[in-house]
Amino acid sequence: DAVVTGELLINIFIPNTPLHDGAVIIRDNKVATACSYLPLTESNKISKEFGTRHRAAIGLSEQTDALTFIVSEETGAISIAYKGNFIHDLSVQEFEQELSLILLKEQEPSQSFFQRWMGGSKK
Repeated sequence: DAVVTGELLINIFIPNTPLHDGAVIIRDNKVATACSYLPLTESNKISKEFGTRHRAAIGLSEQTDALTFIVSEETGAISIAYKGNFIHDLSVQEFEQELSLILLKEQEPSQSFFQRWMGGSKK
């Protein structure tokens, strides 16, 4: 139940430490759990170049509304998995843009079927 900070995340993911292997789940800007194991995607569309960390993030995004971020241990490449979609090898700028788009879209009020059918917007 710790407040998320860069220093905390760096300490959690130091290689060969007890919490290093697994996911960190953040809820309300606090670490809810660390060293969590997630469901793996069963999609055969994911390249063999992606390992367990990426497959778990994609699997979680397929089964929940979670927005997942993956940082490759080998290359440092940043990826996002959201609603079963996977965008990989993002620069920091691309990551920030994608994250902003996702978060802004989530904040938009949804329209009812009738409103979409009539072409109106929800006010």
